[in-house]
Amino acid sequence: MVDFITGHYAYWFTLSLLCVGLYGIIFKRNLVKKTIGLAIFQASVVLFFVSIASKWDATVTVIDKNIPVEQVESYLNPLPHTLMLTAIVVGVATLGVAFTLLIAIHNRYGTLDEQELLEKIQ
Repeated sequence: MVDFITGHYAYWFTLSLLCVGLYGIIFKRNLVKKTIGLAIFQASVVLFFVSIASKWDATVTVIDKNIPVEQVESYLNPLPHTLMLTAIVVGVATLGVAFTLLIAIHNRYGTLDEQELLEKIQ
């Protein structure tokens, strides 16, 4: 059991980050805290995909004369890393738009508390 936990430490760390982010999204009332929870949740998803795609003792996908091409387990797949790089860029842009909207909401309604906003909007 200890070997299982220590052997999959990246997944446990990812799961704990995912739970922290989900907690922030669901249970916090302040919209800034919800947005930060969303960023933590997104970081955990990116970390999960990167940890799945990594392999020990593997090399980049440039053909090496010492490693035969038929030995595909010795090469890394660059696609998950590339997709997660794109996800990071999209996430940063989304967070920028979210914080801009939060500033506009605060300027208009004077609060970022979810309950107060719902009362002021109705």
